[in-house]
Order: sequence, then structure tokens, then C-alpha cells
Amino acid sequence: MSISKHNENVELSGGYRLDIGFRKSLLRRDVIALAFGAMIGWSWVLLTGEWILRAGAMGAAVAFLVGSVVVLLISLTYAELAAAMPKAGGEHVYALRALGYGPAFVASWAILMAYVTVCVFESAALPTALEYLFPDFRLLYLWSVQGEDVYLSMVLVGVAGSCLMTFINYIGIRFAAFLQTLVTLSFFLVGVSFIFGVFTYESSFDGPLFVEGGVGVLGVLVMVPALLVGFDVIPQSAEEIKLEPALIGKLLVWSVFLAGLWYVGITLAVAWALDSSTLVTTNMATADAMAEVWGSQVMGNIMLVAGIGGILTSWNAFVIGGSRVLYALAESRMIPAVFAKLHPRYNTPYISILLIGLLSCVSPLFGRTVLVWLVDAGSFAVVIAYIMVTWSFLRLRRSEPDMPRPFRVRYGKWVGRAALLLSCALFCLYLPGSPAALLWPYEWVMVLAGSMIGLAFYLWNRKAGVDALAGSTSGVSEDSS
Repeated sequence: MSISKHNENVELSGGYRLDIGFRKSLLRRDVIALAFGAMIGWSWVLLTGEWILRAGAMGAAVAFLVGSVVVLLISLTYAELAAAMPKAGGEHVYALRALGYGPAFVASWAILMAYVTVCVFESAALPTALEYLFPDFRLLYLWSVQGEDVYLSMVLVGVAGSCLMTFINYIGIRFAAFLQTLVTLSFFLVGVSFIFGVFTYESSFDGPLFVEGGVGVLGVLVMVPALLVGFDVIPQSAEEIKLEPALIGKLLVWSVFLAGLWYVGITLAVAWALDSSTLVTTNMATADAMAEVWGSQVMGNIMLVAGIGGILTSWNAFVIGGSRVLYALAESRMIPAVFAKLHPRYNTPYISILLIGLLSCVSPLFGRTVLVWLVDAGSFAVVIAYIMVTWSFLRLRRSEPDMPRPFRVRYGKWVGRAALLLSCALFCLYLPGSPAALLWPYEWVMVLAGSMIGLAFYLWNRKAGVDALAGSTSGVSEDSS
């Protein structure tokens, strides 16, 4: 008995086959907007001052350059695999084919944790953005979290945003992709106008180029994986992309390159525009820098609106990516099968989308304090997924050298080894003893809680998952005969 009798098959490790399928509807512009908009969220407006203070202007730029090179190498392995296996689920499909059931679950659950942390980050960031536009926005005090006050008005905005993004994705990826393209283009033009405006501005910079040397650089570098997570949304939605597989791989790599340039450019522009005293006091460094460069608070507000656009594009992309990971896990019976249900009219994994929407409603209850914790915890999770994918890349290069690879990475063995080594090095940065280790207990509690939930699903569903995959194999054999 096959899992989904009307869908296409993907060959997996051990001879298993996974049946998954969606309608192809995403075009080239949709793919670029999906990946770039995912990587350029809200952090470039909210946290720019934070990472300049951590590492200094050049220290932060160096951190983004190094992090971008690492992620670019990793993206090359993704590009080859996505072009070779353009199926929903991304990491899940690659690791299942290359490494087997257990590693596939680890890879899938790690990327799912990263995606969910981004979605809940955005729901907490949205009311923070509106507060900048409307200073009297805080109404009806509820409680405090780590010294940060939480107000009912801000919670309601975060919940409303969660409901809106859930609805957009519920009714179909075509509409979600249209909005993604429109909003991404808008905030891109605003950001470019800021960067070019800096060239005509007399600098106010008076801070150090580096803060605490390598320690400061590492303090920003640990955030880069979460800030550049998003290119991997392309593999998650690859089955819905109406392009040649080789082009999918190329667009994936280019999206990482452009996002890296964006973060470096915005960081240096903000450092050039603001003096050190302003950086310490500002809550929205990029918006304040825009106002300073153009001599108008209206321009600062326009930058903030662009940042809100970044919230929406990142949020939208990760609802798409996260729901497809849940779908793939459920198709393999690694989690309850209900998450693999497709809406009969909209052809979306609507149960998975509703779950992510529900989780996004929780984070506004914690206020602004939770934002940095989510970035760091999400970075840790995504690095685990990177390790599993680069490992899968190397394993398939060895075990299946003749597998069709429409986008084939040159010097693949060396690129894969470098990507795996650098991913492992990033992983070590989060561990206790590192100057950039995750914060105890808050960030570690997020990681450990998510891991324990995943472990519970794995143990509970392992037999059903193995049996379902084996049944899918026999179903394919019967159909073939």
C-alpha cells in the first residue's frame, strides 16, 4: 500500500520510496523573492545596533563576510541536492535517501525548529516595529519578562499578525508568492536608497572598528546562520517550482550571495551614519540611521515600514518551509499522519500551517526580551541541519556517483568536506565553554525543550514510520508489476 497513490516517488535509503507531490506554480521571480525575502527579515532593522556594539563596525562586517562564505559553501551542497531531488521536504528527502531513517528525522526536526523559531520571532517583532511608529502604542500592562514590560495591545497585534500569515498560506502558495514578490521588491528599494544615501552623508562614526577582537566577531558570527537561514526554503518548496532543476540550484546559491551583501552593506551604512552614543540608546538603529542620512524622520518611518515588510516576507517564507517539512515528516509517518493532509481546494498542508500559526501566537506573550534568544536558538538548530545535509551530500557523492545531478558542484568532494567542517565549527561555537555559547537557561531551555518534543515523536512513531516506508516500497513494486 503506497502512502499517497497519486503522487510521484522519491527513492530513499534502503530501497524505500517516499510519495509526495504538489502542483507546480512558482516561477523564477517567486523563487528569488521567496529565498531573499526569507533571509532578509526584521533583524536588519532591529538588531543592527546590537551586533555593531558586540563586535564594532568592521568586526560585525567581518562576521557577516565569514558567515556568508560558510553558508555559501553549504548552499552549494543544497543546490546540487535540490536540483537532483526537487521534492517537498528538502533536508528530509536528502538525509532519508543518503543516511536512513534516524538521521533524516534529526535533520528534519532541526530545520523545523529553526523555521518555527523564525515564525515566533516575527510575531514578537511585529508589535515592536509598530511601537516605533506609534510611541503610545503600549496599552494595558500585563507583566514583565526579564525587565521588559508586556502589554495587551502588543500581544493582540502579534496574534493578529499570526492569524493573517496563517490565512495567507492556508489559501494557497500562489497568493503567498505574489505577496512575497511585491513586498520583497518594496523593501529592497528602500534599503538600496539608504545605502546609496550614505555615500553623500558626512559620517558621524566615532566608535571602534573592532570590539573585543575575535570574541566580538564570534558574538555576531553565532547569529549569522539564523539571519541567513531561508535559502533552504527553496528545497522545501522545490516540488512546487515550475523551473528546470538546474536553475533551481543556481537561484538558491545566488540568493545567499545577495543576502550576504545586503547584511554587510546595511551594517556598514548604519555604523557610518550613527555615532556611538546613538547606537547605545537606539532601539531601531537602521531606521534612525535612515532618518539621519536623509535628514527626515519620515524617511526613518519609511525604513521602518520596509522592515515590517521584511517581517512579513520572512514570516511567510518560513510558514511555507515549515509546513512542508511537517508534511514530509508526516508522509514518512515520523509524526502523526494528519500533518500530511492537503486541503481539497487550496492544495496546501493546512493542518501543518495551522500548527505553526498557533505557535506563533505564543511569543508575543514574552515581549521584546525573547527576540535575541530566538535568533541564537534558531541558529543552533539550523547548523545541525546543515551538518546533516552536507554529510548527505558527501555520502551520495560516494554511494551514488551516477545519480543525475542537473546542478553539479565543481570539486564537489572538497566543497562538501569544507562545508561539513565549517558547519561543525559553527556548531562548536554554541557549546558551553565557547565565548559565544548559548545563554543558560533561556536559550538552552528553548533548544532542549524542542529536542525533547522531537525525541518523543521519534520514539512514539518510529515503528509506524518504518512500516509505512516499507509498505510504500511494496506498493510501488505491486503498481510496477
